[in-house]
Amino acid sequence: WDNADFSRGVGTTFYQEFLTLNTAKPPFVRDVEAKVRRYLRSSYSAAWTLKITWERAPAYTAWTDTRRTITYQAILTTDGFRSYVLMLYQEGGMQWDYTRLAATNVLIGYT
Repeated sequence: WDNADFSRGVGTTFYQEFLTLNTAKPPFVRDVEAKVRRYLRSSYSAAWTLKITWERAPAYTAWTDTRRTITYQAILTTDGFRSYVLMLYQEGGMQWDYTRLAATNVLIGYT
């Protein structure tokens, strides 16, 4: 979640929470469940899901270049016992020029 810089007024971040325990599931949550089932080949029924979107996010430091932005999402979901994260990037992948970033140890994803 690091190294996006919104200090120049370019880009935004927003989130949407889905509480689905004992309620009807919206199509988005059903799609997340299907992805977890397909990728992990196991049964899964979400009790809670959080979608975070970084839209047109410029890389840190934005004062050097606000033209190259990226839109990406993290979807966190749990059934109360198991938790998963889906990392989704816009078509074409990461648009930041990693050679111009302040840090040289760039990692997309999580550890």
